[in-house]
Amino acid sequence: MPSITPCSCTYAVLVLCWVTGAFAGDPYVFFDWTVSYLTASPLGIKQQVIGINRQFPGPILNVTTNWNVVVNVKNDLDEPLLITWNGVQHRKNSWQDGVLGTNCPIPAGWNWTYQFQVKDQIGSFFYFPSLNFQRSAGGYGGVIINNRDVIPLPFAVPDADVVLFIGDWYTKSHKKLRKDVENGEDLGVPDGILINGFGPYRYDEALVQGGIAYQIINVEPGSTYRFRVHNVGISTSLNFRIQNHNLLLVETEGSYTVQQNYTNMDIHVGQSYSFLVTMDQTASSDYYIVASPRYVNSSKASGVAILHYANSQGPASGPLPDPPNEYDSFFSMNQARSIRWNVSAGAARPNPQGSFKYGQITVTDVYVIVNRPAELIDGKWCATLNGISYLPPSTPLKLAQQYNIPGVYKLDFPNTQMNRPPKVDTSLINGTFKGFMEIIFQNSDTAVQSYHMDGYAFFVVGMDFGVWSENSRSTYNKWDGVARSTTQVFPGAWTAILVSLDNAGIWNLRSENLDSWYLGQELYLSIINPEIDNSEAPLPDNTIYCGILSSLQKDQARRFSFSGAPSLASLSRTFLVVLIMTLYLRVLLR
Repeated sequence: MPSITPCSCTYAVLVLCWVTGAFAGDPYVFFDWTVSYLTASPLGIKQQVIGINRQFPGPILNVTTNWNVVVNVKNDLDEPLLITWNGVQHRKNSWQDGVLGTNCPIPAGWNWTYQFQVKDQIGSFFYFPSLNFQRSAGGYGGVIINNRDVIPLPFAVPDADVVLFIGDWYTKSHKKLRKDVENGEDLGVPDGILINGFGPYRYDEALVQGGIAYQIINVEPGSTYRFRVHNVGISTSLNFRIQNHNLLLVETEGSYTVQQNYTNMDIHVGQSYSFLVTMDQTASSDYYIVASPRYVNSSKASGVAILHYANSQGPASGPLPDPPNEYDSFFSMNQARSIRWNVSAGAARPNPQGSFKYGQITVTDVYVIVNRPAELIDGKWCATLNGISYLPPSTPLKLAQQYNIPGVYKLDFPNTQMNRPPKVDTSLINGTFKGFMEIIFQNSDTAVQSYHMDGYAFFVVGMDFGVWSENSRSTYNKWDGVARSTTQVFPGAWTAILVSLDNAGIWNLRSENLDSWYLGQELYLSIINPEIDNSEAPLPDNTIYCGILSSLQKDQARRFSFSGAPSLASLSRTFLVVLIMTLYLRVLLR
């Protein structure tokens, strides 16, 4: 896949821009994806990975605020598939969220069409397969949502985008990894760290074997690039840095930040950041781009790519740039606290972000969510939140709600840890529409945990070591805590978030650490607008039915072909016809 995306429209997007300029309305962009197994050797050992359109990582969705995105997904795997869109809010349209609470899986050999609008959002996000531990084999890619032209960037337009996917990697198959987790085995130390699906540059012959392909980022001296960096791994926090270059943080998961320089940044599982990096070095040699594990006693190689200036005088050499102390969680917490929201910058809407003064809103619900390490419950290994390990029902929650099917779930998730034995259950939070919820994540595990909420950006207002108490609120940042969709919680510590529940639907709240998520550390919030809301998306025409509603499933005669939505090729043909007709009419009118 290309490592650098120029800051200009692709041909397909130009077609869309022209058509909508002629006919008005929010543009549509169409993609056809085939998800299949590929053979790759990112760490020098042949293994099966998951690619999209024969790409690993998958293609980048580069769109603009308010565009309508249509993605036809053909499942060529040998097991069911769902794609979820990490950080894309799907305003009033949880039908497109791509998790088991909202969608029946796409069976092997079938296709399904996602259709959603990237409404009132900007920023850097990614997608990945949400079922069966598949994310550990790949299947991920980037989502870039650009500002509309009427909303200026709060910084000079960079010369190009560089998208980097960093993540821990195992040479075991995803099926073997999930079986190990089911049997109570720890994932263990990763076999390596990948950057854009590539293994490390051979910076140390003792650590890195020869013959491994690595990523090269080609740059021009004096230019400034926007590095969009995503931790797409499954369990390991990573420290990201570029030798001899500053990282000017400008955005994280859809929020412009106060612009600050960092020499390195801890990026936890599921998190995304944008940095401006200026090529201001002498280029006496190439430079290292590094992603190294945090809080892991690992002698195995870091992820290393190469930053190559056009006028470079030779290859990178010598030791990697120094990381923070491997186990210094105080450094990482202080760094996280330093990330602030840019309250004066416009984002997707013309009005400044800071017009939403979250610190002055009355909290309506408080949940203190305590995680516990995996333990045996009724003979199976399970991980819990507030003593409950989530059990996905055979009928998705959203479908059960749509058809008023009783007994599929209960709206009784406890707001604190219960003094009772842990259990497996399908228990949801009954959220108050337009309420303002405070959630405190208390990490009683020994590893850093990341938590993600679909459908929303929440305000990260506080984090500290120890046990949260009512007095902890006195330390909250009530003015410019960054709004994002994924936050880290350090071992023996807590993180507090505030979220305005204005997006009707059923939404997933989960651990992004894949082993914890797979063993049950997730729950759902049901947010129902008590008034008639015609703007909430109806049940899609192409809904797949399963569980109790299996009898409603129509024959999927087209399961081996795409759904028929226009592809980029057909869109291009349409554009050419319209263009010829327009030119012809102009000639006649002269």
